[in-house]
Amino acid sequence: MADVDVFAALASPTRRQLLGLLLDRGARPVQELAEHFDMRRPSLSEHLRVLKDAGLVVERRAGRQRLYSLRPEPLRDLSEWLTPYERFWREKLSGLRDLLDAEDDQETENHDD
Repeated sequence: MADVDVFAALASPTRRQLLGLLLDRGARPVQELAEHFDMRRPSLSEHLRVLKDAGLVVERRAGRQRLYSLRPEPLRDLSEWLTPYERFWREKLSGLRDLLDAEDDQETENHDD
């Protein structure tokens, strides 16, 4: 699994919704997943294939059905990769908030005079 595959897979709102369904409801057959989408089954199967190729879902046979379930490890890896960027932006935005608060305080003092 390449990070690019994970990003490409997550770029689709349909695929993100599929992951959300699998997170909320656990392993599900494609027929049940299809009930949540206004698309033909082959299109949905293609979305599931992209998620599977990216390592985000696993497929297993249960009798005549194929069950799909969430594989969270790539999302954890992605979260770990994003953490330093989140920290960077949190610090920058905190600094901006402090600067704007200081300007507001100064304007309030100037209007009170």
